[in-house]
Amino acid sequence: MQGWVACRGQPRFFLLGARLMWNKILVALCLMMVVEGIWPFLDPAGMRRALLIIADQDNRTLRLIGLVSMVAGVAMLYLVN
Repeated sequence: MQGWVACRGQPRFFLLGARLMWNKILVALCLMMVVEGIWPFLDPAGMRRALLIIADQDNRTLRLIGLVSMVAGVAMLYLVN
């Protein structure tokens, strides 16, 4: 079977799957950069104000915001997939 030919100890189909995975990760990273760039492009003064407000928060609040963001992201991934 062609897909099972070993290449440096790994089957060829494994290497193809890893390449596709990295492609999807890079696509997701690029989309994240596009989405995150929309706000500073459209309203740089508003983003500056928001960053100043965020900078005034204590570490506990920032950690809570980060945790909520991660949990929401995982939940959305679960619903999408």
